[in-house]
Amino acid sequence: MTPNEPQTKTRSYATAITLAALALVILLTCVPYLISIALAEGPKQNTEASPIFGVTIPPGYKQWELIAPAEEAAPLDELRAVVGNQTAIDAYQTGRLPFPDGTILVKRAWKRKQSPEFASATIPGAATTVQVMVKDSRKYAATGGWGFGRFVGGKPVDEAQHRTCWGCHEARAKSQDYVFTRLAP
Repeated sequence: MTPNEPQTKTRSYATAITLAALALVILLTCVPYLISIALAEGPKQNTEASPIFGVTIPPGYKQWELIAPAEEAAPLDELRAVVGNQTAIDAYQTGRLPFPDGTILVKRAWKRKQSPEFASATIPGAATTVQVMVKDSRKYAATGGWGFGRFVGGKPVDEAQHRTCWGCHEARAKSQDYVFTRLAP
């Protein structure tokens, strides 16, 4: 054994221990950050699809841009907000009809209730439905290019209710590519 071999082994052990400690520090620093990212995403989106159309609730729709609010009179007594993905927003802003494939509109609805702080104000109460329209002119050719989904409590309603979607849109909004909602000024 040469006189330098014990020093080389000692340096190797010291280097290995230093690298292991450094890796541990990095790991302990990154793990909480990675956990916070995972938790910030929130619960996984329900992926149950609507009958007939196979439409699901799109992830992240609650952060989409508002297209227009609405109020539904009795007997529903609801406040509603229609939001859209970027394809929808671009189409609305440029006045493009028919809407391009990839357009997704989501109507959120809540029971209307009186504000406890301000007597003349109406505020959202319990959530009632999430309704989704997806434009895919090939997939939904028989229904004007639109697929529909109506969800209560995150679950799609039954097939009978989905069968009413197209008839209502066809009868009342044909001239606007079967979409009721107009961009709020």
